[in-house]
Amino acid sequence: MENFPVINMEKLNGEERKATMETIKDACENWGFFELVNHGIPTEFLDTVEKMTKDHYKNCLEQRFKELVASKGLNAVNTEVNDMDWESTFYLKHLPRSNISEVPDLDEEYRKVMKEFALKLEKLAEELLDLFCENLGLEKGYLKKAFYGSQGSPTFGTKVSNYPPCPTPDLIKGLRSHTDAGGVILLFQDDKVSGLQLLKDGEWIDVPPMRHSIVINLGDQLEVITNGKYKSVEHRVIAQTDGTRMSIASFYNPGSDAVIYPAPSLVETETEEKNQVYPKFVFDDYMKLYAGLKFQAKEPRFEAMKTVEANPSLAAIATA
Repeated sequence: MENFPVINMEKLNGEERKATMETIKDACENWGFFELVNHGIPTEFLDTVEKMTKDHYKNCLEQRFKELVASKGLNAVNTEVNDMDWESTFYLKHLPRSNISEVPDLDEEYRKVMKEFALKLEKLAEELLDLFCENLGLEKGYLKKAFYGSQGSPTFGTKVSNYPPCPTPDLIKGLRSHTDAGGVILLFQDDKVSGLQLLKDGEWIDVPPMRHSIVINLGDQLEVITNGKYKSVEHRVIAQTDGTRMSIASFYNPGSDAVIYPAPSLVETETEEKNQVYPKFVFDDYMKLYAGLKFQAKEPRFEAMKTVEANPSLAAIATA
């Protein structure tokens, strides 16, 4: 098996730029995942984010998770659980409007740090989108513009998760298999406790924990805009018997009213236009559909959106 792709972003500034861009291209086309090092976010800052996130879980969420597990009898399951995940989570919204000041139980310093982290990740996401444009032969700024709805802003938010030790990891997943609905996902994960896996060529492959790296994966919207040149890839989290795994996943997604469709320059022939695999849709309509079908294959979602495209009046039915 080939090595998991790791991109050293410092090499984009020197004579190794061409080879590094080629590695990014291969990762986007054949993996849907890659890991960034030397990405410009200071390591001391990442250490602060990690410490504060782990402290917050221990002080505010760990006991709640234990109570939830006990109330649902999850400590004593003896058959596979398919309707729940072994994770403790909370969500932060950044764009178009931040909710960080409203999320309960966060101390002020943690709020401030997560706000700053979001700004750094937003900048990194936009840098990546321009690198993708360069590799795809799209005009610089095309993908960023495609993500902007009428509000002139993407949707950007963070899911902060902890995956505590699980007594029956063979019966309950940390997070069930799925592709991500959105655009670019930027993950800062635990460097000691593993668990994240992606599906490649029919095999589940570990995404290696690496200190101070940011893991990138591509969502369904980038698959549509690139007309399938880039793929969103199924992934899951395997619960572990030892150690709590931290995961901070930030989702740089299109604005809710952004209209998503394949970039015309990537739809090569008239024939392909007639047999177009990917639909044209409003991002919010896709998200409503995804909410009920997250843990199912993406292809039927694309087909359902084609029906909506052909019959706009069906949008309310298809996304109910």
